[in-house]
Amino acid sequence: MENSVQGTLDELGVPLSQITFVVFDLETTGVSSDEHAITEIGAVKVRGGEVLGEFSTLVDPGSPIPPFISVLTGITDGMVVAAPRIEAVLPSFLEFARGTTLVAHNAGFDLGFVKAACAAHGYPPPRHPVVDTVVLARKLLTRDEAPNCKLSTLAKIFSKTEPCHRALADARATVDVLHALLERAGSFGVHTLEELKGFVRAPTPEQRRKRHLADAVPGGPGVYVFEDSGGDPLYVGKSTNLRNRVRSYFTAGETRPRIREMVGIAERVRTIVCATPLEAEVRELRLIGSSKPRYNRRSRFPEKMFWLKLTDEPFPRLSIVREIKDDKAGYLGPFTSVRAAEDARTALHETIPLRQCTERMTPRTRHSACALAELGRCGAPCEGRQSAEEYGLHVASARQAMELDASPVFSAIELRMERLSLDQRYEEAAADRDRLASYVRTSARMQRLRALTVIPQMVAAAPSASGGWDIHVIRYGRLASAGVMPKGAHPGPFVDALVATAETVAPGPGPVPAAGTEETECILRWLESPGVRLVQVEGSWSLPTLGAGRLQARIDRAYQAVEPRRPREGRPQR
Repeated sequence: MENSVQGTLDELGVPLSQITFVVFDLETTGVSSDEHAITEIGAVKVRGGEVLGEFSTLVDPGSPIPPFISVLTGITDGMVVAAPRIEAVLPSFLEFARGTTLVAHNAGFDLGFVKAACAAHGYPPPRHPVVDTVVLARKLLTRDEAPNCKLSTLAKIFSKTEPCHRALADARATVDVLHALLERAGSFGVHTLEELKGFVRAPTPEQRRKRHLADAVPGGPGVYVFEDSGGDPLYVGKSTNLRNRVRSYFTAGETRPRIREMVGIAERVRTIVCATPLEAEVRELRLIGSSKPRYNRRSRFPEKMFWLKLTDEPFPRLSIVREIKDDKAGYLGPFTSVRAAEDARTALHETIPLRQCTERMTPRTRHSACALAELGRCGAPCEGRQSAEEYGLHVASARQAMELDASPVFSAIELRMERLSLDQRYEEAAADRDRLASYVRTSARMQRLRALTVIPQMVAAAPSASGGWDIHVIRYGRLASAGVMPKGAHPGPFVDALVATAETVAPGPGPVPAAGTEETECILRWLESPGVRLVQVEGSWSLPTLGAGRLQARIDRAYQAVEPRRPREGRPQR
């Protein structure tokens, strides 16, 4: 390790080429610095484009590494059993970084673990200046150049090192990304650390020039629509305080390049005042889905969803479809991509011996069986080896796994993953992990949706900011009416009036029969928030006892070492 350092905190105006950066990355057992531990530290010290030294060590976390984390990173309990504990590693890392500027990709995540380790072992928290390459990338790159700001995406553009969830390799890739971004920042006249910080924060001339567009915007909850000179929507958003939110688009706080570009085109801001924040969120989703503004990324195409269908025929099979029909078939979804649906289908096929051929079959169909029959993964009804009644037992198991009980599929694939990991076949285990995650997450999501969408009418209330009550009428998972009952008012007449004027909702087929998936999920989040009370419920609101929700937490923990970074690494979408 190289020991020379360059102070930068108190020397304003030092050229970036003379600043010593320590670019670092951590691997951990999970996302929370309070509950999880560091398993690896990798760091690279650079100045003026030259590597001055590297720091790399595995760390014994003091507890077993979750199997899914081992699949993700390749770091196993056997690899860290002889590694030093964090209390032995931390002083060396802090000395390596002393007097430098720290750099990380999504720095808040990695610094959170370093600060937690310092607090636990009696060291002061790091006082270094910090550069976050995610923030820099958002400022300097357009979506045409990089669809998101994940390290893997930027490394493909700027680095020959491929990030692989190992700390030193990821730190080396981040060095290349940093140098490329600093070079680009130089073309904007940014040559010192202070200029870099100011550049990230500064509003554009167009933002300053368009500030008057927010002058007439009212307060309170609602939806805002940025429109161009022809009145076409550019961007739709929602807020609990329209005035404050719209004003923020014209300040230094708005750093997204694409949104700054949108502000330069916008000629007016139209607002729709709503009774409650939930109504505003639902109206935003509906407006984005109907008008598809080009600067919104999320929710523009709610119709582009995929479903896994257990077909309605004598020998059903699993088929990927775009539309739910009013038939007796079983459905699992929605999936946002064909790949996700294929992963879930593979997970089911790994556990349940359904046929995988695509032609329609009847009890009289006869043709040669495929290789799956010889492998014991299909009962070969095509050759008459299995009757419709015998095959129906597998169909019932598949429907049970899709709609009620995910545990047989989960247990079978988890056991297979453990065997693959023991054999160090990590890529195959990772593929199984992704298939299982797609199946469990989607199953849990559908069960939550269906629990609400089967209810003809629900009335729920939550305390409002004004001291009264936000009251909503929900029919088959769709928001039918919203209102604010004043403080001290009698609830009976108010609720009766709100129900009487609510939208009439006729349910269609499938798990989401009356609204878009995102709308129903938005309502579910509100219903599950603190303080919400159920006023009226037709029927019952419940989840399956053996549903996938109880397994989803285990799946989510498997991805916590990487996925918590993704929403912040990816550019904000709305």
